[in-house]
Amino acid sequence: MIEKPAALITNDAVVLGLLFTILGLIFITSSSEKPFFKKFYSVVPSVLLCYFIPAIFNTFNIISGETSSLYTIASRYLLPASLVLLTLSINFVALKRLGSKAVIMFLAGTVGIIIGGPLALYIVGSFFPEVALSDGEEVWKGLSTIAGSWIGGGANQTAMLEVFGASKTMFAQMIAVDVLVANLWMGFLLYGAQKKDRIDKWLKADNTPIIALENQLEEEQAGKRQPLTTNNLMVVLMVAFGITGLGHLLADIIAPFFKVNYPQLEKYSFTNEFFWLVIITTTIGIALSFTKVRQIESYGASKVGTVFLYILVATIGTHMNLGAIFDNPLLFLVGIIWITTHIIVMIIVAKIIKAPFFYVAVGSQANIGGAASAPIVAAAFSPFLAPVGVLLAVLGYGVGTYGAYVCGLLLHQIFTLIT
Repeated sequence: MIEKPAALITNDAVVLGLLFTILGLIFITSSSEKPFFKKFYSVVPSVLLCYFIPAIFNTFNIISGETSSLYTIASRYLLPASLVLLTLSINFVALKRLGSKAVIMFLAGTVGIIIGGPLALYIVGSFFPEVALSDGEEVWKGLSTIAGSWIGGGANQTAMLEVFGASKTMFAQMIAVDVLVANLWMGFLLYGAQKKDRIDKWLKADNTPIIALENQLEEEQAGKRQPLTTNNLMVVLMVAFGITGLGHLLADIIAPFFKVNYPQLEKYSFTNEFFWLVIITTTIGIALSFTKVRQIESYGASKVGTVFLYILVATIGTHMNLGAIFDNPLLFLVGIIWITTHIIVMIIVAKIIKAPFFYVAVGSQANIGGAASAPIVAAAFSPFLAPVGVLLAVLGYGVGTYGAYVCGLLLHQIFTLIT
């Protein structure tokens, strides 16, 4: 076997500088008012570029994710820190004000994803058993990362990548399936927002509460955010990395305990330190959302968490080989059946509870697209409703790790059934 030559850039400090430059340029251009960039980013999501531009550098051997330690650092420190900051900002009081139908539709979307993945793998695997393996690797591990992305977001996706141990090559294929299928569905949702009255009539839903919520949010939008001072930023970082450190400490105690006393639980990841790190930091973040600590959201906690997340996304991209995207086209069929199941579940529940299409669309996108795109879909109905998309998407960060983990276990069961 011919060894791959050394990358052009091997110094991690240089690679890190390159990644920050890429991220900076993406955010500068995506917020530009120039017609070209506005049109470009209406078609190509910025988060996609954060994955694929570093992937291009890796594919052409300019940098090498295999020899870099940046991903390890980002996944062990920035990922749990972002989970803490994103989950502690959940406002359950505001969610209650949205009404039960909004949360029900969000959870219906979550259930559709949890059962949709195993069902899609079973259907495709029944006709094409070869879909279960990709270059000898178990595909269910990679599909679990899509579950993490579609229920929570990038942080939960990376958590499943680490917990179930999919390779970076397979992860590149899964990113392609994730992005293509998710953005195809988002296009339908944006189109449906223009036909919301007709769809609400078909669903026999009353959108009066949506109008009332829109008016209420319009009145509340101004004046709550504090400036990002040095003091405020240090408080945010203290909470994020203090809890991350506590998570590492407890994970280093709990995982070895299970390894020694209950080794049979390895198949459920109970002996995996990273699994416990993610579970502990997510759980503490949710618990803190009920305390005064959640007030650091006014300092911009979720924005800092999102910055961590984008850095993590870029480091993941450094492990991608874009040539692997087309290695297993059957995976796209799995993705289509998967999201179709999600849609069917949501439509059935919406018909039963007579939920307005707004809740269907935002509840679905809060799952599938997360905080990056749920506000976009919500704003397609009304600019003042964009925070609803954020709120439900942040809820996704809270349940994403748990839901994706359950989905991963079900995917594993289906894998053993079809192989």
